[in-house]
Amino acid sequence: MMRRWLPSPLLSLALFIVWLLLNQTLDAATLLMAAILAVAVPLLTRSLRPATVRMRKPGVALRLAVRALGDMLYSALAVGKLLLTRRTAHIHRSFVEIPLKVRDPNALAMLAMICCLTPGTAWGELSFDRSRLLLHVFDLKDEAAFIALIQERYEAPLMEIFES
Repeated sequence: MMRRWLPSPLLSLALFIVWLLLNQTLDAATLLMAAILAVAVPLLTRSLRPATVRMRKPGVALRLAVRALGDMLYSALAVGKLLLTRRTAHIHRSFVEIPLKVRDPNALAMLAMICCLTPGTAWGELSFDRSRLLLHVFDLKDEAAFIALIQERYEAPLMEIFES
């Protein structure tokens, strides 16, 4: 019965807390609205979420999260340095097509988030059969090395987490 009204309890809890933090009050109307949002939003967006995820390898997921956060920080510094020290003509922007082995929609969603949150890369397109990913790279030095980096640092752990 509870699963029917709260299909995603963690999302509901997060929405409830965020609403309270945004309003900075604990009056009855705010608590009621937080509760309504915590129940309604997950119910209304249930069909938008990929299949239910079962965490298979939390250690790998933690290592991937730390790696991705570190890469995002490093990339932000590198992009900032490029913007401040190079002329636009000397920045090698390019689209890169990356062959993918991962097919799980949750893993692809995580890969999209990692790529979109990392400065210097932008998700371009995913082929209909999910076998190729088109990324825009802000400063591409070696296409083969970049493809290997995405496949080894992100795709391989995502496959281990979601498909093994």
